[in-house]
Amino acid sequence: MSQYFEIHPDNPQQRLIRSAVDIIRKGGVIVYPTDSCYALGCHIGDKAAMERIRRIRDVDAHHHFTLVCRDLAEVGKFARVDNLQYRLIKQHTPGSYTFILQATSDVPKRLLNPKRSTIGVRVPMHPVAHALLAELGEPLLSSTLIMPGDNEPLNDAHEMRERLEHDVDLILDSGSCGTDMTTVIDLSHALPVLVRQGKGDITSFSFE
Repeated sequence: MSQYFEIHPDNPQQRLIRSAVDIIRKGGVIVYPTDSCYALGCHIGDKAAMERIRRIRDVDAHHHFTLVCRDLAEVGKFARVDNLQYRLIKQHTPGSYTFILQATSDVPKRLLNPKRSTIGVRVPMHPVAHALLAELGEPLLSSTLIMPGDNEPLNDAHEMRERLEHDVDLILDSGSCGTDMTTVIDLSHALPVLVRQGKGDITSFSFE
């Protein structure tokens, strides 16, 4: 049975944030709000928790997990970023974008796309997500909260509890986040490649 916290969307209660991070560090899987939609999250180094997210989402080893980071400095530790890529990411973060980049050796191999050694990274704008990352002190391994067979991410807390209470350890409810997923842009090629059009605006990009 999962725990359930109602958390303020703009001024998250620090005691709830500390409890959530404690659950993450102990190997838990959480549901948490972002600036685009709700997501599943776990500790970057926890293989068992990552496999639980894979089972919940029903995705295989080719699925791109995302490292949700506090800032660009943290992105640069886990992804190889050249000057052009840095400028593009800086213009669009924090925000509703996920960027696919070549991973550094700091990323556990099991998190990488097996054919390309790439990883998704993003810097969110949501206060709850920021508070979690600040307390955790490292990126959160994350995946959109969209269930097998569904067309949109879960957004209603009551439905999350009904469908996930035996699969996750904590649901952080901060009200509606909407159902628009991030815009996913692959920066591992010579020119950016649009993988998924989502909430983030794409007018400033020149795509392959």
